[in-house]
Amino acid sequence: MKTDKRNRLEAAGWKLGSAEDFLGLSPEEAALVSIRVALAGRLKDRRLKLGLSQVALARKLGSSQSRVAKMEAAEADVSLDLLVRAMLATGAKPRDVGRALAVA
Repeated sequence: MKTDKRNRLEAAGWKLGSAEDFLGLSPEEAALVSIRVALAGRLKDRRLKLGLSQVALARKLGSSQSRVAKMEAAEADVSLDLLVRAMLATGAKPRDVGRALAVA
């Protein structure tokens, strides 16, 4: 953010910070959110690149389309295990999962 814009917002009484500050996340919680978001994004990218619908991926996983949508949205009630399993179901190798985690 540009300094002048930041100064104007602060002068108007706005408090600026990160999402972690706003949500009161510990560094560990923030890292977990980053990991979840990275895996979810990579999963969606892989699914689209393969031309798979959410329904088709759900069938591969023995799950539902709505669950795949939740995975891709990085919903908190989706386990990291399921995200990794879904990545592997798209043909990802363990190193691909590692690369997704490396950008988190």
